Amino acid sequence: MQPGAHFAFGDHEKYGFVASFTSSMPAYLAHWFLQREQFEPVPGEPGLYRLNDPERDGPRRTRQAAHDLRRQGYIVQADMRLDPALSAGPPRPDRANGLLKRRSRLAQAAAGRTTQRSAPPANSPPAARPIPPKPTYAPTVHLTAATRGRSR
Repeated sequence: MQPGAHFAFGDHEKYGFVASFTSSMPAYLAHWFLQREQFEPVPGEPGLYRLNDPERDGPRRTRQAAHDLRRQGYIVQADMRLDPALSAGPPRPDRANGLLKRRSRLAQAAAGRTTQRSAPPANSPPAARPIPPKPTYAPTVHLTAATRGRSR
């Protein structure tokens, strides 16, 4: 095990995907983290946890648990196929490839010049109404002083 490691992940022939913690990690805290990552204590094996429901995408969930704990700042040791830093990610679907090609074509079209939005010819009439000139005088408003009470 790596010196200073907090958690270790691996395969077990009897329990499937397992995790354990080292003495540098408080037991209550390790228990809390591993349960949040869907690992349960193995009865009769103190300090050993197994992934619950390992048939449901076990390798990916174990890699995700190792990744999450590393992101929290813990040192994690994992088997090569369970280590997110060493193993290859899942294959990308081909479906998104068509979307990327379409976006690329749109980006190229947007970057090119267009004739649709060119300036109108000089002899064509303006499309908008002309703005009237400002008046040269200032209108005067006479307000009457309010008397007592409301006016009717």
